[in-house]
Amino acid sequence: MTKQQQAFSGVRILDFSQVLAGPFATQQLAQLGAEVIKIEQPVGGDMTRGLMSSTSDGMAPSFLAANLGKRSLTLDLKDPESKAIVHKLVAQADVVVENFKPGTIERLGYGFEALRAIKPDLIYASISGFGQTGPRAGLPAFDGAIQAYSGMMSISGHEETGPVRSGYFSVDMSTALNAAFAISAALLRRANTGEGQRVDVSMLDTAMFMQAPQMTGYLVTGNVPELNGNASPTKQPTSNVFASSNGYVQIIAMKETQVQALLTELGMAERYADYDDPGKRLSKRQELNDLVAPLIGAQTTEHWLSALDAIGVPVSAIQDFPTIASEPQLDHREVFVELPHHSDEGRSVKVVRASHVAEPGNPTITGPSPTLGAHTDEILRELGYAEADIETMRSKGMI
Repeated sequence: MTKQQQAFSGVRILDFSQVLAGPFATQQLAQLGAEVIKIEQPVGGDMTRGLMSSTSDGMAPSFLAANLGKRSLTLDLKDPESKAIVHKLVAQADVVVENFKPGTIERLGYGFEALRAIKPDLIYASISGFGQTGPRAGLPAFDGAIQAYSGMMSISGHEETGPVRSGYFSVDMSTALNAAFAISAALLRRANTGEGQRVDVSMLDTAMFMQAPQMTGYLVTGNVPELNGNASPTKQPTSNVFASSNGYVQIIAMKETQVQALLTELGMAERYADYDDPGKRLSKRQELNDLVAPLIGAQTTEHWLSALDAIGVPVSAIQDFPTIASEPQLDHREVFVELPHHSDEGRSVKVVRASHVAEPGNPTITGPSPTLGAHTDEILRELGYAEADIETMRSKGMI
């Protein structure tokens, strides 16, 4: 069977990144045909190998999720003799990705200018908290810190709780998609011009882009957004999370027809005239909420899912992970994929696939996430190193 041609078939990526933003970016490209060689330190490797895990096998769920289909090469980048190996890899690469603290990879001798001298049309992508230049470029960063610094947390939470961070790595994951897009654009530009490119992706820039509607609202009006809890950023009181008698429902009644239908279903058809435009509802937010909330709370989640769906008012239950993990729609779209367990032939692991579907050329997982250094010998042989050379490197702790 002929291997399916995909968007990045034939593209080779040298991946120095670790944790989430960089690895998830390169994984998206790997599922679209790119060959990704992941370079890790010989001892410990990517720090996510041990995060959020009760085992010590170096294959924590966070690592499994971010490194599907890659090959792992262990290499001590501080060893001067590693430079020859990296240079050989760069000569064959199309893209280099790194997310060291700015300045670190230059000190190691693998910065953009050094590697571009080897491969003039190289795409070199750097991912960092604040960017490669500027007054804060040297500061370390992580997801929660950027959520706080960017203002994201100032608009998330309730008056009672104060600011809260998102329950997932929102900045890391959006930065990963941003980086994958930027690398894709650079590859397309190279195809059109023959030129390489330096790509500088910042977690802070990404967080600001994710908040563009709210931030633009502030820049245009000067109004500082307040904590909205679970209410819509539009502040419309008919778009909110409400407690049912056995759970919670998110109701989104924004259009006038939806608001009128909701109030009618709640037995308040005669009150619609009091709230028949967004301005009225904004001025009477608490009043309207106090009318709607007890009525929603008197019935079950299942009742509201059926009743509101029937009248065209968007509604969803607040679902937990066990519920959404068994969602038939996700099965239909093959969002979850089962792969063989890395050390137990009798087991499998279920992971999340790429973030879109395409026909033809659907994103495809070509293999599991690699154990630390799983492909070291294989890659070094491909570069022309003899078995004796490889054993010498291993005895020195270089690989």
